[in-house]
Amino acid sequence: MVPGYDGLLRMTGMLFAEHIPQVGRVLVLGAGGGLELKAFGDAYPNWVFDGVDPSAEMLTLAASTAAKHSERISFHEGTIEVAPEGPFDAASCILVFHHIALEQRLDILKQVHRRLKPGASFVIAHVSFPQTEPEKSQWIARHVAFGVPDGTDLKQLEHSRQAIGTRLSILSPEEDEAMLGEAGFSNISLFYAGFSFKGWVAYA
Repeated sequence: MVPGYDGLLRMTGMLFAEHIPQVGRVLVLGAGGGLELKAFGDAYPNWVFDGVDPSAEMLTLAASTAAKHSERISFHEGTIEVAPEGPFDAASCILVFHHIALEQRLDILKQVHRRLKPGASFVIAHVSFPQTEPEKSQWIARHVAFGVPDGTDLKQLEHSRQAIGTRLSILSPEEDEAMLGEAGFSNISLFYAGFSFKGWVAYA
């Protein structure tokens, strides 16, 4: 459902590599599944990782997915509070924040920020589109249309549109950027846009 997902991971690694020394430590917030850890581990053999996720089941899957890099990965079950203090050379939070309540986001961003070395890069990507009408409804419809097979029943499409509007926590891109700044990040840049998904790089 995420346009250009492999490219997003590759770009994230490249942005990290601009500032990480040859040996670096990376915090992966929302590491369940392990696709980020595998992609970063494959491309950067001298980096070590701390993967954080609240789901034990998803961490088990992550350990399997990124098994060949197991000696370089430490897993932590829980939210940002269980993450090591670092300091880290970089951090990622990809496809997580649209599942996080809006009132919790700022504190999470601040906790990531204080775990990073000065000038370290942070990449965050999630669903983000205008929250005013008619743009909001239009973007929800586009999001649903991209993620479902052709010929899907109209009732199912409507159910999916309603679910997106009520189950996900979504801000506009402008609000997302403002919150990153409020958390202490600077030089915030949009580097990825795939339909309803947006990705930023920012610096501690």
